[in-house]
Amino acid sequence: MNELGFVPVTLVPIIWIVAAYLLGSVAFGIIVSKLFGLPDPRTVGSGNPGATNVLRSGKKSAAILTLLGDALKGWLPVWLALQSDMLMWVVASVALAVFFGHLFPIFYKFKGGKGVATALGVMLALSPMLALAAAVTWAVVFAISRYSSLAAIVAAALAPVYAWVLLSAYKDYFLAVLVMAVLLIWRHRTNIQKLLAGTEAGFGKK
Repeated sequence: MNELGFVPVTLVPIIWIVAAYLLGSVAFGIIVSKLFGLPDPRTVGSGNPGATNVLRSGKKSAAILTLLGDALKGWLPVWLALQSDMLMWVVASVALAVFFGHLFPIFYKFKGGKGVATALGVMLALSPMLALAAAVTWAVVFAISRYSSLAAIVAAALAPVYAWVLLSAYKDYFLAVLVMAVLLIWRHRTNIQKLLAGTEAGFGKK
């Protein structure tokens, strides 16, 4: 038994991981769109319930709320795990669980978003400097190209490099960032094909 007297110690990591996955499964894009009376974000753009598709509805405030919600749900469980002095592997597992929840949400038939904002929230909890480096990379690439997908792909590709520099003493956290980066790029495989074919939709582009 643990210090609470009713939860076996061996179950504590499982509870953290499951709770993180369930939180990650909450799709703020769908919830916010319903609250604003907007179309389901899964019916426009790339078909995923992320902030980019919500923005395509023309409601910037809804897109911002979606972005903040998806980032917050990535940050919160990892931050709580760190504050609770969970072992490094537990924190890393919580980080991956909330990210997997966003990608494969149990509440939406395992069809979720691409995970950019949620991954950013996770990185913010692990290392604010890591999150800042990834966010700046995204912003610079987007400002130059006007392609949100390209910005996400480049930021994801460089995130493990930043993590190796900033989290070299925390191998489990680095591995978590690496896995998220690989999955982020994989989730953008259709966008990569469109970028190569010149058919990807960019903001401000005809």
